[in-house]
Order: sequence, then structure tokens, then C-alpha cells
Amino acid sequence: MDEPIRILLGEDEIPRRWYNLIADLPVRPPPPLHPATRAPVTPDDLAGVFARELIAQEATQERWIPVPEEVRDAYRLLNRPTPLQRAVRLERYLRTPARIYFKREDLSPTGSHKANTAFPQAYYNAREGVEQLVTETGAGQWGTALALAARHFGVGCKVFMVRSSFEHKPYRRHVMRLYGADVSPSPGPETTFGRRLLEREPEHPGSLGVAISDALEYAVGSPTRRYALGSVLNHVLLHQSVIGLEVQQQFAKIDVVPDHIVGCVGGGSNFAGFAYPMLGETLRRGGEGPEFLAVEPTAVPSMTRGRYEYDFGDTAGRTPLLKMFTLGASFVPSPIHAGGLRYHGVAPSLSALVDAGRVRPLAVGQAESFEAGVLFARTEGIVPAPESAHAVRAAIDLALEAKRTGEAKVIAFNLSGHGLFDLAGYAEHLEGRLGVAAGTGTVVPA
Repeated sequence: MDEPIRILLGEDEIPRRWYNLIADLPVRPPPPLHPATRAPVTPDDLAGVFARELIAQEATQERWIPVPEEVRDAYRLLNRPTPLQRAVRLERYLRTPARIYFKREDLSPTGSHKANTAFPQAYYNAREGVEQLVTETGAGQWGTALALAARHFGVGCKVFMVRSSFEHKPYRRHVMRLYGADVSPSPGPETTFGRRLLEREPEHPGSLGVAISDALEYAVGSPTRRYALGSVLNHVLLHQSVIGLEVQQQFAKIDVVPDHIVGCVGGGSNFAGFAYPMLGETLRRGGEGPEFLAVEPTAVPSMTRGRYEYDFGDTAGRTPLLKMFTLGASFVPSPIHAGGLRYHGVAPSLSALVDAGRVRPLAVGQAESFEAGVLFARTEGIVPAPESAHAVRAAIDLALEAKRTGEAKVIAFNLSGHGLFDLAGYAEHLEGRLGVAAGTGTVVPA
């Protein structure tokens, strides 16, 4: 094999600009609507919720946004640029003519891609004198990233963690507290909305929609607090574009053009960060390019079974209404181990792309994704997060299809995080105790 297994970039090749797909969309997503008036949201409506610079980034239609040097310095501490790696042992095991590449976002100190937006959000808030950032988290990757980013820039951090993950993933909350964050289960007694839910259902498992409601209520209760979001909105997806911009450079170094671009989807941040720079290039070329595949859990099938309509981003109806694929703001998914994918809606920009047929959605079951995660660990030596294992599953299926057809396809997916805090789920799978969600395809573990 002539090409390197790991395609590396130097620190000077960390992107100096974020990419904004909105500039290249043929039809822009409909605007967010005010929850009370149903009029398009204005920057003034978001004042007191987000930092001013983040509000400006949310609304911009500029293609390129400069990355502040303080953030680029922080990206170096986060091990950026991350390698693009070829899964040669997985290829050999599958006996496929396909080449499989994956982006190593698991190498961040917090274990996932989430730090790519946590650090700029903390930076802008610290510059505006904010004393505490408030957020929600599902499996804990986002809360962990924001806890470290807030500590780095000298800001406090409060995290509302979905109750099912708070109970089943204790090490995630231990790490958040280690970084200095205050972590509470959601729903919980600290907010009016949380108390109301617990009165009705004391064992409520929580959801990302509920946790967002808790975090927003808590954040707007003080002028020194601001809310931070880990997915869905444009400014978050913008920051994550460092992933795909690096990938473009890395494929150019080995003169390879992917046929399939794959990412898992909860709200859409890691898929967008990985795929949007290449998708934008495809749009500018007139639509000729790779297939873009967005993979979600069958337990939360927002894109494959949801409706494309305006809906609230949270359960209490505090957020603006977003035009997106949604299962309904009151939807409470089953407590699958891929807690970061347990969100009822999808980013408006990604929803528009799915609706236009530019991105193909696919739902994968919990058992099938864990099966793929085990195979990846046994061949490549890396334990993927349960969320990332959905992308691994889709990549394996594409490679097996290439084996059936004899085509030497190039498949690239985002390994958005490691699963070393998710071993309880893997243990359940290995011991045959994992709850099964419907899915397709089978792989015999190595």
C-alpha cells in the first residue's frame, strides 16, 4: 500500500476561517419564528440568551468567518489538526475493495468533536464579561467540552444532564465536575419546568428537549449568565467546519476523492462539521460529488419518520420555532445508550438538505450499531462512542455493498468520539442484555 495509513497536517494548517454552508445553499432554510408572535426572530430577540458575536454568526450569510487567534491557540491544545486515518484492518476483515477512512475527533482531551464549538462559545462569552455559561447535555460529550472550555477562558459552567444519562453515565458527570462544572439531572428541582415534570412523572428519564428547557429557564434568570448550545443552530455548525476543512486538505494530499461521506446525526453538529465543506464544494460545482449519508437511531427517527415543519427546539416551548424534521417537541425517546442522538429535531440547514434530496437519511438500530462498534474495536483498536458507532455501521454496510458489486469505492466517516465512558453499554451488548431497536444488516464480529 503506497499511501500512508494516517494523513497528517501541521499546526500551521489548522483552518484560519470557519465555513458557512448557508452562503452556498440554493434555497436558504425558512427563518426561525418568535415563540409568541410567530414573526421572524431578530437579533434583539436573542439578546440576553447568547453572546452578541454568536448572534451575529447565527444570522450571517457570509461564506467565511475568521477564527480568532485565541481560539486557534486553543484548537492546538485540543490536538487539532486531527488525523484522517485509513481503516486498513477493517477493510481486510471485510475483504472489500472499498477504502475506508475516518476522521479522528476522538483524540480531543474531552473525547469528542464538541470542543470545536465549546471553545469559541466560551471565548466570545468571556470577552463580553459573562460570568457563567449554562447548557444541557445528553450523553455528556457536550457538557464535558463546555466545562473544559469555560475553565480555559475563566467562565463558570452549569450543566443540566438528561436524567437517564446522568444515572447511567456517571463518569461523564465526574469529568465535568473535575473540570469545575456544576452538574444537575434533568428534569430536576432547580427549575419550575423540571419540578412540574417530576410531579407528574417522578421517574421521568428526561430528554434533550427537556434539558434545553431547564437550561434556558436557568440561564435567563440572571443577567450574568448566558446559554450555550452544542448543536442544531448555524453558529454551532459553523464552528464545527474545522473538521471538514481539514479533511479536504487531507484528501487533497493523497489525491483521493470520496464516493460516500457518512456521519451520525442527533442535532446535526458532527455531520455538518464533517460534511458541509465538501457539500458546499459539491453545490458550487453544480451538484456532482459524493453521496452524503446522515445516520440516526431507529429509536429517534427524526429524518426518516419525522415531519418537516416548524417546531420548538425544546419541550417547554421557550425556543424560537425552527423549520426542521421533527418528531415533536414533546417526544421522549427510549433511553438508548447513544444519548447524544436522543433529540427530537434536526438542524434546519440539514433538514433543508434532506428535504431537497441532497443528503440521504438512514436509521440504524441500537444492536446493529453496537455490533459495528465491537467490530471496529477488534480490527482498528478504537472503541467508538455509541453515537459514532451508527456511522461505523453505515460505513461497513457501504463497504459490504462494494464487495458485492466489486467496486473500489472510497468511504469516509467521522469518528466523532470515543466510547471509553460508554463501556456499560458495550458490556450489555457483549453479555446479550442490550435492548434491541429495529435495524438492518448484519456483521459477524471479528
